[in-house]
Amino acid sequence: MTTLQELLPGGAALTEGDTPRRRAARVLKPARTPAGVVVSAALAVLFSLTAAEVVAALLGGRLGLVPIDRAADLAAATPWSHPNLQSGAMVTAVVGLVLLGLAVLPGRARLLALGTSDSRLVIGITRTGLRRTLKTAAEDVDGVESVRVRLRRRMIEVTVVSDAERTGAMLRRAGVAVGDRLNGLGAIYAGEVVVRLRRKGL
Repeated sequence: MTTLQELLPGGAALTEGDTPRRRAARVLKPARTPAGVVVSAALAVLFSLTAAEVVAALLGGRLGLVPIDRAADLAAATPWSHPNLQSGAMVTAVVGLVLLGLAVLPGRARLLALGTSDSRLVIGITRTGLRRTLKTAAEDVDGVESVRVRLRRRMIEVTVVSDAERTGAMLRRAGVAVGDRLNGLGAIYAGEVVVRLRRKGL
């Protein structure tokens, strides 16, 4: 089981309308820093070279870093109604919107938030770690031979494999065990626990 602890600066309490789940999800979502740095650096270099070439051309010189003459000739010879120009503009606009979305929207959180008594502390557990600990809790129930746990968006699906004749009480105990483990961890999960039975050998 892997956890992450991050002490937030300031130590302010939760603001009005800000639930622990929302706050933890906001903190645990990774920023797209590497992608932003690469795109920003590439655009900065390209525009800097273009600006330097334009300034050099205005002063009567040539740096030869960016083929401005060929670009200017191509632009002068290509009408706005040209299909290639229109499709290029559309592709550029789409790429720009995608890059803008990547920069604004955070990445998908790899950790699930766990509740804490300290409002400045956020702890997360990996999805693999949560599945493993819930699987262990269900396997400790008498009559359960193996367990498979799936974390869905609004549901934790626990599939119990058993060949016991009476399975109703066993399934209830498995559900209680999984729920108790979730409560013990303080997992902030907006979903319900569903326990399913699969007969051994099927």
